[in-house]
Amino acid sequence: MSGELGTTNLLLGILAAVSVLEALVMIGIAVASFKAYRKVMVLVDGIDTRHVAPAMARINAILDDVKTVTATVKEETERVDHAIHTTMGRIDDTASRMRSNVRAKTSAVVGLVRGVRVAIEWMLHSRHQPHET
Repeated sequence: MSGELGTTNLLLGILAAVSVLEALVMIGIAVASFKAYRKVMVLVDGIDTRHVAPAMARINAILDDVKTVTATVKEETERVDHAIHTTMGRIDDTASRMRSNVRAKTSAVVGLVRGVRVAIEWMLHSRHQPHET
């Protein structure tokens, strides 16, 4: 049995050595991965600093300009809308006054024409009718 224990001990020793080597390889991979992660993060921070931050600053400036322009357009639209409503009110008022003035001035002429017409009709009618005496 001692021969068998020697082989078993040898195989256990080899397995232990391989396990230690695997652990060292795993530790090496973990260290290499951490270093790669740090380098990638440095690159990402550099890209953020050089490209993303200036682009965001420009976009924010553009959005501020758009906000200012939108506010100005809104104010001007409200001003024009008020002016249009005021003008329409004045036009309606002027049309009403003109209508009443035209009616007032033409009603006398229309009355005169109707009176002349009635007088002419009366004269024509009375001419065709015999006089009763």
